[in-house]
Amino acid sequence: MSEQILKLGIPAGSLQKATIELFSKAGFHIADSERSYVPHIDDSEIRLIMLRAQEMSRYVEDGVLDVGITGHDWIMENNSDVIEICELAYSKATSKPARWVLAVPDESKVKSPGDLTGSIIATELINVTKKYFADKKIDVKIEFSWGATEVKARLVDAIVELTETGSSLRANNLRIIDTVISSTTRFIANKQAWENKFKREKIENITMLLNAAIEARSKVGLKMNIKQNDLDSILKILPSEKSPTISSLADSDYVAIDVIIEDTIERTLVPALKRAGASGIITYPLNKVIH
Repeated sequence: MSEQILKLGIPAGSLQKATIELFSKAGFHIADSERSYVPHIDDSEIRLIMLRAQEMSRYVEDGVLDVGITGHDWIMENNSDVIEICELAYSKATSKPARWVLAVPDESKVKSPGDLTGSIIATELINVTKKYFADKKIDVKIEFSWGATEVKARLVDAIVELTETGSSLRANNLRIIDTVISSTTRFIANKQAWENKFKREKIENITMLLNAAIEARSKVGLKMNIKQNDLDSILKILPSEKSPTISSLADSDYVAIDVIIEDTIERTLVPALKRAGASGIITYPLNKVIH
């Protein structure tokens, strides 16, 4: 094993599967992630540790880990002094920011945060929630909740809970009255590790590949053959911000076009291209897109 090692923390729990899939797209194969908190990665210069996202930033700040993946919410909760290398726009359900929301039962008379003066609030995000109410000068009691906070909403006055889609809150007949904090996944580094030449270059390489894999998730490659006479009309159909690669074919009357497009427009674009004279149309998934 290489003497130069980057200690990298990946989150256990809800983000675990999505993180391992992202690393796979980026070109890193992770094994034994279901059975071990020290899974194997096919890079001898990386040592993986699997930890809860809630504690990741503390271990990175203390130097137990060189880098780690966690939420902005837990960096704020732990008040961790770390370097935020980049935002990684992926999650277990969507690519949108998750929200810690203030919620009450549907039958509650509470309409706004101010109505909760003197109330008891249950949450796992204690410090952020305290700051939220302190900033609003609302006097409440904050109680720590060990997960499954939705079920406690009728035992206390309100909860602050993490949501991506709101489906769990709706299923428990809860109503959102405010957003306490929005959070996305962050790639963070220990300050001393960032100053180490080997580790910094390794971190930058991983960052590039992870972001390239995220970029590729919403795009597809598109290839087609067209007649030279149809080239101008085909180029007008393609998204104007894209610059396709145009290649000559053995038959000089035809050219090949290769372009990357958003997957959301594929279903409308392909039929339009076919009607405009394109043939041999192929779309294909992408692993990484590096600008």
